[in-house]
Amino acid sequence: MFSVCRSCFSAIRNRLPIIEHGRRFSAHAAVNEAKEPDTAQLFTQEHKELRRSLGRLIEQDINPYVDEWEEMGQFPAHEVFKKLGQAGFLGVTKPTEYGGLGLDYTYSVAVAEELGHINCGGVPMAIGVQTDMATPALARFGSDELKKQFLEPSIAGDVVACLGVSEAGAGSDVASIKTTAVKKGDDYVINGGKMWTTNGFQADWMCLLANTNEGPPHQNKSLICLPMDAKGINLSKRIDKMGMRCSDTAQIFFEDVHVPQSYVVGEEGQGFTYQMIQFQEERMWAAASILQTLQNIIQATIEYTKERQAFGQPILNNQSVHFRLAELETEVELLRSLLYRTVGLYVQGQDVTKFASMCKLKVGRLGREVADSCLQYWGGMGFTNEVLVSRLYRDFRLISIGGGADEVMLSIICKYMNTLPKMPQKK
Repeated sequence: MFSVCRSCFSAIRNRLPIIEHGRRFSAHAAVNEAKEPDTAQLFTQEHKELRRSLGRLIEQDINPYVDEWEEMGQFPAHEVFKKLGQAGFLGVTKPTEYGGLGLDYTYSVAVAEELGHINCGGVPMAIGVQTDMATPALARFGSDELKKQFLEPSIAGDVVACLGVSEAGAGSDVASIKTTAVKKGDDYVINGGKMWTTNGFQADWMCLLANTNEGPPHQNKSLICLPMDAKGINLSKRIDKMGMRCSDTAQIFFEDVHVPQSYVVGEEGQGFTYQMIQFQEERMWAAASILQTLQNIIQATIEYTKERQAFGQPILNNQSVHFRLAELETEVELLRSLLYRTVGLYVQGQDVTKFASMCKLKVGRLGREVADSCLQYWGGMGFTNEVLVSRLYRDFRLISIGGGADEVMLSIICKYMNTLPKMPQKK
């Protein structure tokens, strides 16, 4: 077991400015707000130590079993999360009073990058759901009671979390969800369903977005901590996906599911806003978690094409091949710079909606581009399931769909550019 030395991170925290809700603030915030972040200083020796510790855990407890989990169609989330939780990796930015390390978001990015060494997309995605999709709103806005009941065991790896936002008729269009939570006595009674739920079959609780009143669609939703053993929850279908094979994905229905009204995260009716905030960390995390994997694919392709001969010379000797790999490496470094700039602004407390959307858009497209281009140079081997590049070719296709489709990212960017056409007012 490779544990993060909590005494070491106590020392790290003492050298950092005050941290609130995973962001960095200082007495000079007003001055720093206008400064561009120094991305060269984004990662320190402490970040590198954190990554090395996680890297050892990946090589010992995850990568040796990935092929088996891919064949099974599910990895043992409770077992893996417990090891990650014991080592401190599931609550890097979460408050110390609930078992987290209380560090700023740059450390979460360092962890996400190191997870890119896992030899599949499914396990890192499932970890990201636990750390950066289902729990950020709870950590920021939840009551002390909810944090103790749901956040603390999630950080420890004692429970598995999932996020219930997407539905069969509402994916990226979050405002259109139909699941309802109606007050009855001291409870909410939940009816409806959720689709594409990562970790759904293994989850102990869900961060559920539901309509809690009949008001406008951006003001009638609430986030609710929903225990997955509640009566009336039906895990209807295990979805058979083309990629992310070892990450279980569920279709779930709710029929008169009772949950206490005290399980609402923050204020009732603010769920849409909370989820939009939560999406920003999800999108930065998505970009960070792919960076290392993209580099690994390019490097593996370089090594393969050095050895593979065609027409009397290594394939890599062809100018079209080594030039293309140079272009791909350049694109990866450009994405890294965009991500680091975005994260630097985020820890200063600035709105990064536009830049986080750019990161998400770029990583989805670049993931497809790198995997497709590199697979081509593997020839017939690239079309088999015996090499990593073919697995990642399938896994990476999801990035431009899940967590906000490319088209939604473009719309957000256009909104911030003031180029998005205004919708006609309904009469």
